[in-house]
Amino acid sequence: MNQLRIAVPNKGGLAEPATEMLHEAGYRQRTDSRDLVLIDEENNVEFYFLRPRDIAVYVASGTLDVGITGRDLVLDSGADVTELLPLGFGESTFRFAARPGVATEVADIAGLRVATSYTGLVEAHLAQRDIDAEVIRLDGAVETSVRLGVADVVADVVSSGTTLRQAGLEIFGETILESEAVVIARDHSSVTPAVEQLLRRIRGVLVARSYVMMDYDIRVEHLEQASQLTPGIESPTVSPLHREGWVAVRAMVLSVEAHQAMDALWDLGARGILVTDIVACRL
Repeated sequence: MNQLRIAVPNKGGLAEPATEMLHEAGYRQRTDSRDLVLIDEENNVEFYFLRPRDIAVYVASGTLDVGITGRDLVLDSGADVTELLPLGFGESTFRFAARPGVATEVADIAGLRVATSYTGLVEAHLAQRDIDAEVIRLDGAVETSVRLGVADVVADVVSSGTTLRQAGLEIFGETILESEAVVIARDHSSVTPAVEQLLRRIRGVLVARSYVMMDYDIRVEHLEQASQLTPGIESPTVSPLHREGWVAVRAMVLSVEAHQAMDALWDLGARGILVTDIVACRL
């Protein structure tokens, strides 16, 4: 059986979360950041640590089976790949910005100069809207391009917008893209059992990060109400206790709702309420 070849970001904001997720999914990961190839013999996987911008190109060529990189980088590359699974980290939002009065909507960009580090992404966005503008590629700090007279508009990652405001720019128009880390594969390639196993493991990590396991004891007459508070995935697990009239309940609960559920259960008469982390799961 051929080894599954996976591309992983070598450096940057996606690298550490990606390797951490793969480790939680049961795959061996490198201990030295200078290592560019790692073979996990137990799982029959080869990991290649590459520049995030290059990963989509390698996967599209068929050199590697799947990769983890940003959706923004995938679209910017124009590579023939398919998004298999969003991963919930590396989130970013791309917007246009300009000096006040220059543009208030995307249509106003026509005939102007747009500076960005993502020329492929921006050109495709403008082409879809039949907007003709000059797109200028810069590597980083695009917000200074307007002050230096290189561009009229910038297209960049926006979090709070503070950096753009400090440069005298205002965000305008629709969002270009909501990005995050994703698992990708070559267009029209079949999902092999090895790839399906990878996706299943990663989904297990995503669920485990979103849920906690809650255990509590409650009187039988309050079980139905308690079950409505903690319905679990299929249903809660209920076991009789030695103490007559009481049962032990176990259920998965969304971590963001755990404390509210604990408060409600306590008011209902539940006792011995315990919450534990879930390391991994298959659902």
